[in-house]
Amino acid sequence: MNDYNLVFYDTETTGIQKDFSQILQCGSVYTDINLNRLEEQNIGCAPLPWTIPAPRAMLTNKKIDLFNSNTSHYQMMSEIQRQWRQWSLAKPSIFVSYNGHSFDEELVRRQFWYNLLEPYTTNTNGNGRLDLMLMFHNIASFFSDEISIPLFDGGPGISYKLEHLAKEHGIDADDAHDAIADCNLMISLCEIIKTKLPDLFKSFINSSTKQGIKNLLYSDDFLALGEIHRRHTFQYPVVLCGSDPSRPNEIVLFDLSYDPEDILDLDYSEINKLIQSKGRDGPLKKYKINKTIPVCSSKLINNKEVFDISFDELQRRAEIIKKDKDFQSKISQAMEDRMMTFPEPEHIEASIYSGGFPSQKDKDLMQEFHLSEDINHLIKISRNFEDERFSIFAERIICSQYGLDVPEDVKSRYMELIKERTTSDGKWGSVQKSVGEIDGMLEDETSPEKIEILNVTKKKLLSMRQNIE
Repeated sequence: MNDYNLVFYDTETTGIQKDFSQILQCGSVYTDINLNRLEEQNIGCAPLPWTIPAPRAMLTNKKIDLFNSNTSHYQMMSEIQRQWRQWSLAKPSIFVSYNGHSFDEELVRRQFWYNLLEPYTTNTNGNGRLDLMLMFHNIASFFSDEISIPLFDGGPGISYKLEHLAKEHGIDADDAHDAIADCNLMISLCEIIKTKLPDLFKSFINSSTKQGIKNLLYSDDFLALGEIHRRHTFQYPVVLCGSDPSRPNEIVLFDLSYDPEDILDLDYSEINKLIQSKGRDGPLKKYKINKTIPVCSSKLINNKEVFDISFDELQRRAEIIKKDKDFQSKISQAMEDRMMTFPEPEHIEASIYSGGFPSQKDKDLMQEFHLSEDINHLIKISRNFEDERFSIFAERIICSQYGLDVPEDVKSRYMELIKERTTSDGKWGSVQKSVGEIDGMLEDETSPEKIEILNVTKKKLLSMRQNIE
């Protein structure tokens, strides 16, 4: 196992919209490779003036105390990045989250970016990232004899919620949905995996970087891919069969449940149809190597009857795929020829992946921005960014961080943002609808704690509308 440290992190947020919800709390626990806790960071902040807290999100995370926090969003995100970078100085870190690839990681990236910080901290400079939830897809599919998986409402479906897994293994989960508490749940589950399945734990740590997953994909043995859909496990014996030359992170795995002899001689048009098709069915499965793939070497599996076909036959099929360079070339060409259409984002918050990387000039200006607290100088920097998005983000930071003693055009854009978000209904939510939702929930709610959370959230929402009026 490579010499990494681990950073377990979790967020509590105002909602589930990746582009418009805000991180309210981020907890991080730093450990060595043996899961010994070394240090932790627990930091929260107040909602930005244009962020609408969703009532159900607040009932889940209970972070209403942060409505009055003196820490700003800019200060919190800056401190998170500073700490993560410090932890990763001596040796690279693997950043471990639970369902992070779909949610936490995307929020962290965006909110670093909104604050003119490097968005790709978790997978650059030798760092890697591991989604523990996807690791449990593999465990549930192939190793449930070694690590039990809880049933959902008595079965037959399973549950892979973090708190349910913790309770299944006797881990106290009473504080679930607190960021630090959830980090500790992840660490405890990793301790169980490392004890009972040390080689699998090692494999997932090693494959959490691009080079590590490449080493696994190009290894001699066929691989075991485990997925969970609708609370049921699916097991696939697979081997790498191609990738997209123009998008090297995107690969194709061949499902060895299909006899290669039935697929290899297909002409290009037929292979292209298979590549273009969506869904789980079919011999070709598309994945991205810059995200956790729930796959391990078939050598690690103790139950040799997990597939309907013998391991020897599956290995024979894998060798056929590996040797057929013409088939691999067709796969890669079909991947490259895909029609990839990405609609232009309507709002700036959704444009992190569509506008390109910052120029060197803009990177230098970002560094200068973080070193200054002089409003006039910060305004000057904001007006000199080559990318208009960074100018807008800089203005938002200046106004929310330092007040409205700014040029009239900057103030006007800032106030228009707050007015739009608090008086209209959009992907960011709606103050009016949220207040109505709370009123409806309060009619039937009997829990004093939940009633308090809903009332405090309603008060916060009403104050947002009053402030703009």
